[in-house]
Amino acid sequence: MPMPALPVRFEGDPLTIDLHMHSTASDGTLPPADLVALCRARGLTHMALTDHDTMAGIAEAQVAAQREGIQLIPGTELSTQWRGVNIHVVGLLPDGPCGALVPGLAAQAEAREQRSWRIAERLEKIGLGDALARAREQAGSMRPLGRPDFARALVAAGLVPDIGTAFKKHLGNGKAGDIKAHWPFLSTAVAWILDAGGVAVLAHPLCHGLTRRKRGLLLDDFAAAGGQAAELVSGFQNADVTRDLARQLQERGLTGSVGSDFHFPGGHLAPGSMSPVPRTATPPVWTHPRLAGLAAPAAA
Repeated sequence: MPMPALPVRFEGDPLTIDLHMHSTASDGTLPPADLVALCRARGLTHMALTDHDTMAGIAEAQVAAQREGIQLIPGTELSTQWRGVNIHVVGLLPDGPCGALVPGLAAQAEAREQRSWRIAERLEKIGLGDALARAREQAGSMRPLGRPDFARALVAAGLVPDIGTAFKKHLGNGKAGDIKAHWPFLSTAVAWILDAGGVAVLAHPLCHGLTRRKRGLLLDDFAAAGGQAAELVSGFQNADVTRDLARQLQERGLTGSVGSDFHFPGGHLAPGSMSPVPRTATPPVWTHPRLAGLAAPAAA
């Protein structure tokens, strides 16, 4: 049975695609195969696995996607720095890891290792003894550590009541555990994705606490670097804010992506769970030539 094609425009109808999700290959809690099965159970027809700074889960996800009858777009979410802000860029990579992205991912793994040591040092100063080992225990494997692992360690140690507070007090932008120095510049990560034949998508642009003007500057720099899309909807958000972001994307010739940023079952987000996209002239990212075949043919 052929895979249903995606619409060539956002019409307000429910979508069956989620282009931003995480597995145990980074800081998600489901193995890649289990994530694929959950996506299929929730009625998705297309998905992207976008683990942080790695594509280690893609092979397992591809096998599961073939078994489940779901279209998988290989991807990753790269950590970058832009004007002192930690910015994430999703790479949608139909050809998989190749070109400059391969050494780029190796560099990201090393950067995560160095960053983990620095975060641990800083959190030990605020009372989280043996912070690196505690974060590793939360990760449950030898994958590269991320800030959520340290957040869970802070909660387990009783130093904060929940993960949100951990980020607000210790790990969010500008806090002691927010280490950016090891990440490449935004333009560098975009270049890696383009060299691999992929589509560079600015992740959750509404989630950085930027003013509209500064968000416009971010989109300007991203587009100038060769970025092709931004997440028009990431999880749940106000429809008026989405419409305003759509205008900003149109002004810069960027397409729109959608994603839940799913990490674990039981939270307020699940695969495919996100606000509907208001009717907009912003074209969907899957109409980009590099993602050929995902969209339905335009009506004659």
